[in-house]
Order: sequence, then structure tokens, then C-alpha cells
Amino acid sequence: MDLSKLESQIGVVFNDKDLLEQALVHRSYLNENPRYRLSHNERLEFLGDAVLELVVTEALYRTYPEKPEGELTSLRAALVNANMLSDIAVGLDLNNFLLLSRGEARDVGRARQFILANAFEALVGAMYLDRGYAETQRFVERVLLPRLEDVFTQELYRDPKSLFQEESQERVGITPTYEVIREWGPDHDKHFVIGVYLGKELIAEGEGPSKQAAEVEAARLALRAKGWGGSTLPPHINRSE
Repeated sequence: MDLSKLESQIGVVFNDKDLLEQALVHRSYLNENPRYRLSHNERLEFLGDAVLELVVTEALYRTYPEKPEGELTSLRAALVNANMLSDIAVGLDLNNFLLLSRGEARDVGRARQFILANAFEALVGAMYLDRGYAETQRFVERVLLPRLEDVFTQELYRDPKSLFQEESQERVGITPTYEVIREWGPDHDKHFVIGVYLGKELIAEGEGPSKQAAEVEAARLALRAKGWGGSTLPPHINRSE
């Protein structure tokens, strides 16, 4: 695989090209190509998640010395969630370099969003191993921190579940409830669809790799469906569609 275009896109040249390539290997690809020479990207994703959190935490700590811990935590969560990271991944053209099974390659919906977000974390992990912390920090600050403007203007730092509950109680006097509608997949790759209800009325369904993530997505879509929450919440991101 020629990764020079990707290196140009991300602005970082790897010494070990295998690390960069491994960051793009989804587990499903190995199911169809068991003799492929590299492993999947889940260990790199694990590492990248920690590196990403440290870089963002440090940047927010330095940038906003007056903000308390709770507000910094909300800002960080808005910057490193699946919606934001998948959008960054699409902007870096990771979508065109992912190694996926044929089935996953056809799916361009919510599941692809999580694959892209995980691939971005794996890329950060690979970069940390290959180029060290300082260059990885510069990369993350360059591609991710400019999105703080979106976080503030769209109030992405507000937790959708809390916001939907506040709006529901204030507007209709009902506390939302959440129920699992569907779940599938092996333990290492679970997916859930959860519905959010006001009384017996289903307002929206959200999908995610955990119940918590699916509930947050359901609340986000419910806010949009109701037109609640002040500023416009970000749409489902998949610019390749």
C-alpha cells in the first residue's frame, strides 16, 4: 500500500510505514485475509486514546487557566467523541485508506463513523510510537484544537442526555427513559440501538458501541427531532456519503 498520499495529507512522514498501515487495519479485514502480514489496529487505538486524551487535556489546561475541572472535562469530551474524531478522520481522507471487510466497506452509516474515530485514535498511537510525543502533540493540536470554535458556537460541550432531560422536564414535564431496541455483534465488537421515550412515545433511536454511547446519540437526535436545545446540534457526520 502506497501511503505517501496519506502522509502528505496528515503532514507527518513515518519512519516505520508498517505502523502507519497497521493503524488502518480493521479487525474485519483480517477475518477475510487471515494471512495478512499485520495485525489489526485495536492495540494502537488503545494507546492512541490515552495519548489523545493527554494532549487535549494539557492543551485545555494551558488555554483556559480560569476554568474549573468540570468545564474542562466537558470541553475535552466534546473534542474527543466519535462524532468529532470521525469528522477529523474524514477530513484527513482516512476513509480511502482503511482496510475493511467487504461488508464493512459497504456500510457507510453510523458503524463507519465509529470505525473512522477508532482509526484516528490508532493513527495517533502509531504516530506516538514512531515520531514521539512532541510531534504527535503538534499534529493533534493542529487538526483537532481548531474545532474548539465549533464546540463553543454549537454548545457541543453540553451533554445531550442532560440537555434533553432538562428540556423535557421544562417543556412537557416528563423525564426521558431509554430502552435497548436491538443489540448485536461479538463481545469485542458490540453494537446497540437504544430508543429514548417521553412516556410511551419513541422520540429517537441512537446507535453506538456501548449502551452509554447509544443513549447519548439517541438524546442528540431527540433534541434535533424536537427542535430543542437552542443552537443547532451537529448533524451525523459522514462527508463521504
